[in-house]
Amino acid sequence: MARHVYRGDAVSAAGAAVTELDADAPERDDAGRVEAEASRLRVETVASNPLSGPITVPARVAIGDTGITAQPFALGTSTFGWTLGADDAFAVLDRFAGTGGSLVDTADSYAAGRSESIIGMWLASRRTHGRMSVMTKVGRHPDHPGLAPKQINASVEASLSRLGVERLDLVHFHGEDSEVPLEESLGAIDALIAAGKVGAIGASDFGTDRLIEARVLAANGLPRFQTFTTRYNLMERKPFEGAPELVAHAQGLAVLPYFALANGFLGGQVRRRADVRHDARGARQAKHLGRRGHRVLAAVDEVAFAHGVQPATVALAWLLAKPTIAAPVASATRPEQVDALLAAAAVELTRSELVELDRASA
Repeated sequence: MARHVYRGDAVSAAGAAVTELDADAPERDDAGRVEAEASRLRVETVASNPLSGPITVPARVAIGDTGITAQPFALGTSTFGWTLGADDAFAVLDRFAGTGGSLVDTADSYAAGRSESIIGMWLASRRTHGRMSVMTKVGRHPDHPGLAPKQINASVEASLSRLGVERLDLVHFHGEDSEVPLEESLGAIDALIAAGKVGAIGASDFGTDRLIEARVLAANGLPRFQTFTTRYNLMERKPFEGAPELVAHAQGLAVLPYFALANGFLGGQVRRRADVRHDARGARQAKHLGRRGHRVLAAVDEVAFAHGVQPATVALAWLLAKPTIAAPVASATRPEQVDALLAAAAVELTRSELVELDRASA
């Protein structure tokens, strides 16, 4: 199979990854030409600032039926206001927007709302409200816990205020609430959608039974879940693969896997115990150290070398090769990390590479 060369476009100050045909490659057969054309369709040229000119970035895709179109990657912001202050968060967001990124993931419970506040300040200071799409979650804020209609209304109003927007593009129910009938929660969202305060609704960490119940309720006129967020990555496959994946596929849910890099482990910076930081994130990374973790990193390294990209890029490209995945969610603590994350959409893994990654992570 023909190999592609992936490298940053010279006109992009941030080095956005693009797909180019290897000029020295031999003439391709029909299959090779089809593959080359498919690769071209994975990127697009967009306007940038006057100094750097236009940049070539991964093409936008529809995020289910939410009405959102974005590059197939969402910037996670759970660290904003927790381990990342406003200035550092602004630098990451600037890099993300500057390389064509437009989908930001947050929650009203991240740093008790501080994440949303930082995003809101950035949106206002950069005047990017019309270009960026923000999806948030409700149900776990300490002041508005659960999914009772009163709590949902209060949570949405608070998120609108912190983000400084008139409408939340996408709201996820942040986990199930066994004490509140689902039809009451969906009814509250229905009213908020009618009022123009919410664009679409999704589920986060819902069980398959609850997802099926939601679809039945949607058939009777209540809002339908459009997206599903869940923990899924090369190191953590079993909870999603199986019934949740089948239900998501059957319902046409756009899956947005969070912890797509296994708390940063798949970025390849942690290879031994001495590399582990002594904090909560480090503890989560440390649990992946072992024979399986090293086997996965070795397979990721091999594929990354073949494509000339970072390990994190390959880990996200593996997710994007799955039919139900719309956009992985991953965070960055430094601006330069953003490039490797956005680059995944421009990398097309071969069948043999996917098989090897599946085998190593089984």
